[in-house]
Amino acid sequence: MTGYPFSRRTLLRAGGHAALVAALARAPALAAPKFLDDPFTLGVASGDPAPDGFVIWTRLAPKPLEPHGGMPAEAVPVGWDVAEDESFRRIVRTGVALARPELAHSVHVEVGGLGSHRRYWYRFVVDGIASDIGTVRTAPAAGATLDRLRMAVAGCQHYERGLFTAWHHISQEADLDLVYHYGDYIYEGKAAGLAAAAKAPLVRHHNSDEIYSLDDYRQRYALYKTDPDLKAAHAAAAFVSTFDDHEVENDWAGDLDAGTTPPEVFLLRRAAAMQAWYEHMPVRMTQFPYRGSPRTYRRLDFGQLVRLHVLDKRSYRSIRLCEKPGNGNCVDTRDTPDTLLGGAQERWLGEGLTPAFAWNLLGLGGLVMPFDRSAQAVPSNGYDNWTGYPDARERLIGMIGERGKNVVITGGDSHMFFIGNLPSRRGDLESPSIAPEFHGTSVSSISTNGLPIGPDPRAATNPHISMIHDQRGYLLFDVAPKTWHADLRVVDQVFTPGGRISTLARYVVEPGRPQAVKV
Repeated sequence: MTGYPFSRRTLLRAGGHAALVAALARAPALAAPKFLDDPFTLGVASGDPAPDGFVIWTRLAPKPLEPHGGMPAEAVPVGWDVAEDESFRRIVRTGVALARPELAHSVHVEVGGLGSHRRYWYRFVVDGIASDIGTVRTAPAAGATLDRLRMAVAGCQHYERGLFTAWHHISQEADLDLVYHYGDYIYEGKAAGLAAAAKAPLVRHHNSDEIYSLDDYRQRYALYKTDPDLKAAHAAAAFVSTFDDHEVENDWAGDLDAGTTPPEVFLLRRAAAMQAWYEHMPVRMTQFPYRGSPRTYRRLDFGQLVRLHVLDKRSYRSIRLCEKPGNGNCVDTRDTPDTLLGGAQERWLGEGLTPAFAWNLLGLGGLVMPFDRSAQAVPSNGYDNWTGYPDARERLIGMIGERGKNVVITGGDSHMFFIGNLPSRRGDLESPSIAPEFHGTSVSSISTNGLPIGPDPRAATNPHISMIHDQRGYLLFDVAPKTWHADLRVVDQVFTPGGRISTLARYVVEPGRPQAVKV
């Protein structure tokens, strides 16, 4: 990128910028700095589509891996357009937002007043330099009939353990309405050493030690967001984002980490991590991290077809059960009933489960189904997931049985596909299913189960689970009023560029039959 006022990319995409230039000229007492490097190195993104609009996001970072992204400590006006066509001949919304240093010069614009269930294109501009173009579709109008909704489900993207090839293929999926990202967008650990490399290949490295401060987290997000495949996926469809543990620290629970850090100290780290999460996700101001914690649980409705319940399974959970002797910030038994979602979120979920929609999708994260691990190569109780919170799971099952209609559960965390059915009775794996569960694999994070790709010996002791498969990829849902199709999309390798995509298996769910059936 040269230091000239207009880049080649700007000249190619200059149509419709007159309104932006005029708006920028009206911005009082603020002027964009002169950029000698591309200020949009982290790409653009959209999120949380509504019937009349969506969020559009970017962050100014001309030197993304340097302190503050190479930006001065001042607010910078950033222009934006939303158009009905990719060439921006029909601009329908335009404006100026401030990229503030307090928020790492990120920009979150909540665009409204648009038509329902329509595709739009958007871009940003600063100092005459245009961003890449993103595209996004608004949600259908409330109560509208809808023939089809298409979404990808993905997460667990360890930068060191594999290329983000799955994100490239998600960006190429035809006619996506949204991507549900279930968490582990970044990993907080230090650069892996020789011992880690001996266990599994490393394709690239984290560029710092383990992260603790706000600036640490910001630079880690910047490292991940410079990946071209991830940027392409964000530009291709709206993301609906939540977080899991690695956005803060492995296996954290509520106000406790997985070690021996006092809660008042850990909460400082959590607050920094949650601010950085907000700064880098295309989410609304309602997810802003007030007092150090965002309220991420929310609902998105898509006509009469689907209600998506986005849930937070980290912030409100009870203290963990100890996985093995010597664990910190855990207990061997609990004296009171456990909770994974917290009382307020549980009540909110129950109130929102309604037969007004053909399908209710629970973005729960973590494996909800019970899982007999007796044939597992690496011993584990699985207490970080719903197995460690049996009372919470029983209440969830009761809630679905009482209020749920055509409930489907999805998420991820285990770095493997787990496709099956949630038994309705505690301790009885062969009891009737209360809901099908599609637990996605990882984009690049490896499994720790020590099993090769192929048939999994643990399937023999888990009759309610149809498939356990260790391969990188994502889930693709095609939803219609009378059928829910789920494709297990897998890449053949993630260690060198060019990994190919294929469909490992396809499942279908029918209304009134809460089972995932392989077809």
